[in-house]
Amino acid sequence: MNKNEIEKLEGIARRIRLHIVQMVGIGQKGHLGGSCSIADVVAALYFSKMRHNPANPVWPDRDRFLLSKGHAALVQYAALAEAGYFPKEELKYTKRMGSILQGHPDLKITPGVEANTGSLGQGLSIACGIAAGLRIDGRGSRVYCILGDGELAEGQVWEAAMAAAAFKLNNVVAILDQNGLQAMGPVAQRFNTNPVVEKWRAFGWHVLEIDGHKMQEILAALDSVDLVHGKPKMIIARTIKGAGIPFAENRVEFHNGQMDAAQYEEACAALLGGGRTDR
Repeated sequence: MNKNEIEKLEGIARRIRLHIVQMVGIGQKGHLGGSCSIADVVAALYFSKMRHNPANPVWPDRDRFLLSKGHAALVQYAALAEAGYFPKEELKYTKRMGSILQGHPDLKITPGVEANTGSLGQGLSIACGIAAGLRIDGRGSRVYCILGDGELAEGQVWEAAMAAAAFKLNNVVAILDQNGLQAMGPVAQRFNTNPVVEKWRAFGWHVLEIDGHKMQEILAALDSVDLVHGKPKMIIARTIKGAGIPFAENRVEFHNGQMDAAQYEEACAALLGGGRTDR
């Protein structure tokens, strides 16, 4: 991919982060940190890698995307709006009564959402079920599932990991948002799930490690796992909680925090100052 295409995707990732900041707004709590940490990966998936059709969200041959860490729904809503699944105007009404954009993804009301997630630990199991069904139907679609590193404390994740390897679900690509922080503090101090690379390999997965904020690395990893057959794939993306928002980076209080007016303006200025966001 050439430099212009990389810069275009980086611009989309900044727009996604700007939407996230605007959805959280001033004086109200929102999952800013974990939404911003995975914005680059989500931009790469929706605007480069995945086969999907905003005009037909239920196109049978589409690739599927599941956000297992559903509390970070803001990043998916921003990407869906940018892709044209619904008007960007809808982002203003996130988490309001009657909105199509609630606090966690809801497949019944939000175009482009594949599963209700956010009860942590369940997304990978759903992804495996979808992947197995696609294989039975003879479809070549892939299933991408993003998990949080704090979420790995859930036992169901590891049941799904064993099942994916046992059934050789090579159409499953999991991506771990390894930002090192969960709701109440560092993962290593709360429920230490490290070392993740060795664990996923031991469970029979093909594992890659990348910088989750370097677009070239993200795209290269997504392409390289296509060449691996006979086993599921795990891309461990090392990320920064609150990436792109200077005062929120690596700050656990912005897992589900609120901004005052000055912080809101600072966040918007930082993202608008990072380059053009109208590409």
